[in-house]
Amino acid sequence: MKYQINIDPRISLSEGDKQMEIPSFVKFTGEFNEESAAKFRAELNMAESHARASKQDIIPIIIDSFGGEIYSLLAMIDAIDACEIPVATIVEGKAMSCGAVLFTMGAEGHRYMGSNATIMIHDASSMAWGKVEEMKIGVAETERLNKLIFERMAKNCGHKKAYFEDLISKKKHQDWFLNAKEAKSHNLANHTRLPVMQVDIEMRHSFGLPATSKKNPPQSQE
Repeated sequence: MKYQINIDPRISLSEGDKQMEIPSFVKFTGEFNEESAAKFRAELNMAESHARASKQDIIPIIIDSFGGEIYSLLAMIDAIDACEIPVATIVEGKAMSCGAVLFTMGAEGHRYMGSNATIMIHDASSMAWGKVEEMKIGVAETERLNKLIFERMAKNCGHKKAYFEDLISKKKHQDWFLNAKEAKSHNLANHTRLPVMQVDIEMRHSFGLPATSKKNPPQSQE
């Protein structure tokens, strides 16, 4: 089952309007890198603009990714933080590494996983290389990013700062795979099935003479 959008059949888009998604949503698949992060930010910005115009109250973000670069993830998190409309996050298939972190950015009550989807959480990968002092700097930066990410995940899911960091430590810092039921038990996911967005229209009718301004009263007519 995939995330579904049901649109009232009375809603018809012209060819020029079909570039605008109704409703507005963002789909992220593939690797987290500078290119995909830039694309994500642009699409989220456009989705927010369209959602504001159509009075859409939440923006779905669909995720299916093995992960990637943490700095690209942070740029995407900043984009979500700057978005004035709440986002819902939806995992179709997998949200691993950076994908798992992005998943937790969904508003409370709006984090959805397919019943067969998988999340994977792990420590940030070390960037240490080069001379000894350079390696020390790389390790320190990796530790900073690790702490930053785990604390943000804990905050998003309503836990104490060290919640996920402590769990990873207990698992001896190995990759931690969770199915939908397990993810819900840690409040990573709020729901273990995919949502449906229904788009309807409201029809209104009026009949009579058009309104006139006081400055230009209507001329008498027979």
